[in-house]
Amino acid sequence: MKLESHAPGGPIETRWSRHKNQIKLVNPANKRKYDIIVVGTGLAGGSAAASLAELGYNVKAFCIQDSPRRAHSIAAQGGINAAKNYPNDGDSVWRLFYDTVKGGDFRARESNVYRLAEISTAIIDHCVAQGIPFARDYGGLLANRSFGGAQVSRTFYARGQTGQQLLLCCYQGMMRQVAAGKVTMFPRREMLDLVIVDGKARGIVARNLVTGELERHAGHAVVLATGGYGNVFYLSTNAMASNVTAAWRCHKRGALFANPCYTQIHPTCIPVSGGHQSKLTLMSESLRNDGRVWVPKKQGDTRAAADIPEDERDYYLERKYPSFGNLVPRDVASRNAKQVCDEGRGVGATGLAVYLDFRDAIQRDGRATIERKYGNLFAMYEKITADDPYTTPMMIYPAIHYTMGGLWVDYNLMSTIPGLFVLGEANFSDHGANRLGASALMQGLADGYFVIPYTIGGYLAGTALPQVSLEHAAFKDAESGAKEQTRRLLAIQGRRTVDDIHRALGRLLWDNCGMGRNDQGLQEVLQKVPELRDEFWKNALVPGGADDFNQSLEKAGRVADFLEFAGLMAKDALTRRESCGGHFNEAFQTEENEALRDDENFCHVAAWEYKGPDAEPERHVEPLVFENVTLAQRSYK
Repeated sequence: MKLESHAPGGPIETRWSRHKNQIKLVNPANKRKYDIIVVGTGLAGGSAAASLAELGYNVKAFCIQDSPRRAHSIAAQGGINAAKNYPNDGDSVWRLFYDTVKGGDFRARESNVYRLAEISTAIIDHCVAQGIPFARDYGGLLANRSFGGAQVSRTFYARGQTGQQLLLCCYQGMMRQVAAGKVTMFPRREMLDLVIVDGKARGIVARNLVTGELERHAGHAVVLATGGYGNVFYLSTNAMASNVTAAWRCHKRGALFANPCYTQIHPTCIPVSGGHQSKLTLMSESLRNDGRVWVPKKQGDTRAAADIPEDERDYYLERKYPSFGNLVPRDVASRNAKQVCDEGRGVGATGLAVYLDFRDAIQRDGRATIERKYGNLFAMYEKITADDPYTTPMMIYPAIHYTMGGLWVDYNLMSTIPGLFVLGEANFSDHGANRLGASALMQGLADGYFVIPYTIGGYLAGTALPQVSLEHAAFKDAESGAKEQTRRLLAIQGRRTVDDIHRALGRLLWDNCGMGRNDQGLQEVLQKVPELRDEFWKNALVPGGADDFNQSLEKAGRVADFLEFAGLMAKDALTRRESCGGHFNEAFQTEENEALRDDENFCHVAAWEYKGPDAEPERHVEPLVFENVTLAQRSYK
């Protein structure tokens, strides 16, 4: 299989404009004839549903929650990037493009990243018009702050609630189309399979999570916007409902899965406090603007932070990376936190934490200023930990946060299955091996508001799509497969909880496919995941039935998919004989312990093809060609 990106050639600055001018169009009267299925109603899916309906398409939107307002996009705190250059500090579309390519360790497709940077400016105008309450400076202009991996202030924010505010306005736009009759909402539905007719995505099978009923839904195209797979690690900052199931079922139907080993560790999370936890809490990266990261210089120093003199503190990021200091990219900050803790200089009861200290910022700017910037984040931290960050440094430690891998898509955001488009975190396209902070919201809205309305029209206008019946054999086959999976899960009747098996999987992956990876650990994953999978199908406890509200059944189905997906993730990591971004194989590092790429052999996207339940997946590659930036060893010193 040859992977064709379909990215236009010519000057990168004009590629998207020329591509839009050449895309086939669907006239307004014909748009009413097309039904588009959108799975997922976070920022990417919600903005796509609203935009496509506004254009005139009939949209069916599927939400795993009771309301789109509960999508995990709401948890994004710190901001959204855009190359507006309002602070006049030297920013530009080009600089945002370069920072994003560099931050991803030169493992992303140039054309997609430049388009993202170019669209970023329009996103802010669009959001302001929607009424997003972005922070403003004293004169009333939109304010900016810095994020990791950049030396300019380009992040627009609404205190620590940026994702929430963006999602609420996106939700308003979608509900306006619901009221107009152009969007039909299907809440509490989980996609269980993709339906392919004549080689094209033509529908889905979904489970009504309230009644247990399986439903068939047909359309002319399917848009998948179901987020990332970070919960494969059990403990992550993701919402509990976040999963890999929809993407994995599409993969098993023929959609290639790209770079599954690219997972992002966020450096500023509240540390694990015990085995009772089922998820972790993120503290916004924006805090690194004013907070200083440090640990004691001496190993085993258990004194309270206030008792450690200044000359006995190691502000290790400022020491090692003077140009960027505390605003190095997330992968760099995370690995350094792990390193100092491994040296025995971590803080807190477990020794797996570092300090994020606002003492100097409060002395410099005053408590009122810091409270205005981060008040809700400080309140959240205090509520969880019972420590007041105004007087005591926060304790933070890295945690699984985001996934850069996802279903492979071309420049039009279409997967290897014609008619299946993949948006936001569910695809692999824009972030390479590491995502810069405040770029997730940017990508989700770019894909939904500004890219898919053009590219899906080009597909529909140029493809013969005869009407398909819900009684088609492909629908019957997909529904039968979903029923059989449910029957198998309920028939196990074991004694071990699904959570317990999931926790064991997560620990295995965190230890061996997390911040640091090596061949021995990855081989251990590949050996033990099949054992865990066998244990699941022999001894998992899945109570209840199929014909009603059954969260145990929901969870079991998702963990079953995680147990399959985990093997592919480890195989991808083991096969990539280099370190890049969030994929850090300990055998490939510079003398300064930084990631060491192998551009000669691995400057490509690895996309895996499913070959069957007992067969080895096939690895395909899309070479990455860099015509506009020079490949170089990343340096933030």
